[in-house]
Amino acid sequence: MGSTKDMLKDLGLINESTIQKFATGTRDREDLSVMRDSSSGIIFIDDFVTDQETYQTGEYRTIGASVYGKRDYEISVDVRRRARDYEQFFVGKKILDFGCGEGTFLVDIKNRADRVAGVEIENAYVNRLHGDGIECFRNLSETSEKFDTIFCFHTLEHLSKPIDVLCQLKEHLIDGGCLIIEVPHANDFLLRYLNNEQFKKFTLWSQHLILHTRMSLMVFLQKAGFKKIIVQGKQRYKVSNHLYWLSNEKPGGHKTLLSAIDTDELTKSYENSLKMIDATDTLVAIVSNE
Repeated sequence: MGSTKDMLKDLGLINESTIQKFATGTRDREDLSVMRDSSSGIIFIDDFVTDQETYQTGEYRTIGASVYGKRDYEISVDVRRRARDYEQFFVGKKILDFGCGEGTFLVDIKNRADRVAGVEIENAYVNRLHGDGIECFRNLSETSEKFDTIFCFHTLEHLSKPIDVLCQLKEHLIDGGCLIIEVPHANDFLLRYLNNEQFKKFTLWSQHLILHTRMSLMVFLQKAGFKKIIVQGKQRYKVSNHLYWLSNEKPGGHKTLLSAIDTDELTKSYENSLKMIDATDTLVAIVSNE
C-alpha cells in the first residue's frame, strides 16, 4: 500500500467521489490539508509522515507543551482509568505496552502484572524506563517474546503502515491473548456535531494520520487477521471540558473551577448519551487472538 488515501481506498473505506477538504491546516502545520470522507466519516492526512528523528528526540512534545500546557493531569487520569477498566487483562499476566511513552501505565501496574515491557521510540523515555527496571524495546523486531496482553494507547493513528504493525502485534500475542487499542474518534462530539472551529484547529495534528470510525478500526483489525473484535466508545473528557470549549474556545475546562460540576453521576450519564449518538472522543477495541 502507498499513501494513507490509497490504503483507505484499497480497504473500501473511502471513495474519491466523497472525499472533501475538512481543514486547511493542523495545530502545528498551517500548510497541511486534512481530508474527510463525507460517507464514512473518516478523517485523514495524505502524503505526509512525521520523520523518525522527530519521534526519537521528542521535540514535538516540548513544542506542544509550550502552546497548550503540560498534560500531566490528563496522563494521570488516563492511567487510573486504564488500570481500572483493563485490570482483568493485566493482573498476573505478561503484558506489553506498544508506544508506551514515558511508561506511566507500566509503572503503575508492574507490581500486579507477572511481567511488563514496553516499545517506545523516544530515546529519553527508553532510557528512563530502563533506569526504572522496566524493559523497553525500540522496535518490535528486538524481541520474539509473546505476551498475554498488548496495549496500544493512542499510537495507531501515528503509524504510516498501521496494518503491518497490527500484524506484527498479532504475532507477539499468545493464542487467546488480547490486544487493547485506544484511538481518537473521528465522530468526536465537538468535531462532528458542533463543528467547533477552534476545537478542530486544536485537535487536528500532523502526526495523527487517521481519525478512525468504528467501521474503519474494525476493518483494519480484520485485515490484520483478527476475528473476535469488540469496538466501544469511551469519553475521556468531561462535561466541564466541553462547556469550556463552547464558552471560551480553549481546552482545559476540566482543570478549572468549572470541574466542580463533574460529578460521577453526570460524567457517566454524559458518556452514555454520547455513546448513543456515537460521538465519544475515543474508540476502544478489545481483540482476542483466537
